Amino acid sequence: MDFFSALRIASSGLSVQRTRINVTSSNLANVETTRTVEGGPYRRRTAVVAAVPLSEAFDEVLGDHLHDQTHTAEVTAIESDGSPGRLVYEPQHPDANADGYVEMPNVNVVDEMVDMLTASRSYEANVTAIQAIKSMAQSALDIGR
Repeated sequence: MDFFSALRIASSGLSVQRTRINVTSSNLANVETTRTVEGGPYRRRTAVVAAVPLSEAFDEVLGDHLHDQTHTAEVTAIESDGSPGRLVYEPQHPDANADGYVEMPNVNVVDEMVDMLTASRSYEANVTAIQAIKSMAQSALDIGR
């Protein structure tokens, strides 16, 4: 595997983790949103991540058998969680039902913070990988002098 392939893999990881952080931030920002354009309370969103073959060009695959085993990652969709939200008794709230209950978003702040932390750590790991790749490339150039 060459330096550029390694950089492509790490940069795809950065992109995925950035999207996960953005989705989690949106979930946290809407933890109290009871009315959306679609109607009803905000629904928790999650990023769907899939592995994508590193290369599909025939000459690259033929030239390096590792390409069929190496994958990048990408976000293929952002899906809404359909589970019901918790009911809170607030009869004065404008979105309260006839019994005085308001359906709140199905966002759990603790779960979102854990997701944010794991995405942040994964992002940092990919930054470290890119720094290591750059260091190896620089060392290879120094050997050639």
